[in-house]
Amino acid sequence: MRTVEWDADNRVLKLIDQRLLPGEFKIVSYHDYRQVAQAIRTMVVRGAPAIGATAAFGLVLAAQESSAHDRDPFLSDLQTASKILSDSRPTAVNLHWALQRIMSKVEKSDTDPSELPLFILREAQRIADEDIEINRKMASFGAELIDDGDIIIHHCNTGALATVDWGTALGVIRMAHEQGKRIHVLVDETRPRLQGARLTAWELQRYGIPYDIITDNAAGYFLQKGEAMKVFYGADRVSANGDVANKIGTYMLSLAAYDNHVPIYAVVPTSTIDPHITSGNQIPIEEREQSEVLGIKINEDGIAPENASARNPAFDITPNRLITAIITERGIIYPPYITNIKRILGEE
Repeated sequence: MRTVEWDADNRVLKLIDQRLLPGEFKIVSYHDYRQVAQAIRTMVVRGAPAIGATAAFGLVLAAQESSAHDRDPFLSDLQTASKILSDSRPTAVNLHWALQRIMSKVEKSDTDPSELPLFILREAQRIADEDIEINRKMASFGAELIDDGDIIIHHCNTGALATVDWGTALGVIRMAHEQGKRIHVLVDETRPRLQGARLTAWELQRYGIPYDIITDNAAGYFLQKGEAMKVFYGADRVSANGDVANKIGTYMLSLAAYDNHVPIYAVVPTSTIDPHITSGNQIPIEEREQSEVLGIKINEDGIAPENASARNPAFDITPNRLITAIITERGIIYPPYITNIKRILGEE
C-alpha cells in the first residue's frame, strides 16, 4: 500500500506506523485531524513529501468534522485545523505548502459548503497522486548520474516510506537498480532515531539492492578510502540560494564528501524549495526531545550518566557550495543555484 492512503469506504486516513519498523508492519487509521497532527509530531509518518500529503488529508478530516453550514464558519474551522497541522513540525516546507495549496483553492472557490469536503478530498488526492509521478520523474533524471558499479552513501530515509510512494533520493537508487546497474549502498544509520538502519535498510532489502549499514561517523572513512563514489540524500527544505536543510548529520557527511571530491546530490521535489527564504540561515530548525538521544540503552542501562542532559536538533543546514547538483522533477539544477533555481521554478 501507499505510505499515506485515503480509505474512501470508511472515510479515514491510513498511515504506515514507521515507528514500529522493521520489527512490525502496522497500518493505523485516523478520523480526526488532531490525531493526524499528533501522528506527524510523533513521527508515525515522516519525510517531507509524506508529511505534506498527510496534512492535506488532515484537512479532509477537518472538513468532515466541521458542523458549520455556512461558508465563513466552515472556513474558520479549516483555518484552525490548518494552524494545528502546520505547527506539528516546523522545518519541512511541504507540510505548509500542501496546507496553503488547499486553503488557497478553498478560499477562491465558490463551491457550496456542503460540497467542500469532497472538493478538499479531491485536491488532497491530487497532491498524493502527483507525488508519486513527481518521484518517478526525479528518479529518471537522477538515475542518469549513477554508473554501473557505483557504491553510494545514503543518509536518513528517502524511499517510499518518506513519500506517498517510490521515494526521492532512494527512488533514484531504486531506479538505477531496476535499470540493471550493479550498485551497492552504504546506509548511514542516522542517529538518534536510526531511520537509515530501521527504514532504508528495510526498503533496500525488499528491493533486492545490496547494502551495508554504517555508523554515521564512519562515512568519512569510506569516502577517504575511495570506497564511495557518490552521496545521495533528500531534503526537508531548500532555500532560494540552494542551501539544504536535511536530517542531522547531512552537513558533516557533505563536508567529508566535498573534501574527498565525491559528488553530492540532493533529490527534492520543487515543492520542497522555498523561494521565500533567501538562505539556509533563515530555515527554522526543529529541536526534539532529549530523550531521543539519552533513551538509547546498552544491556538495559542508559548510555549516559543519570541526570545527563542532551541537545537534539533534528536537522542541519548544508551550504550550497558543498552540493554538486539538486535533482528535481523538472530537471537537474547545477550552480549557480540562485539563478538556476529561479529558472526551474519559472520565476525568471
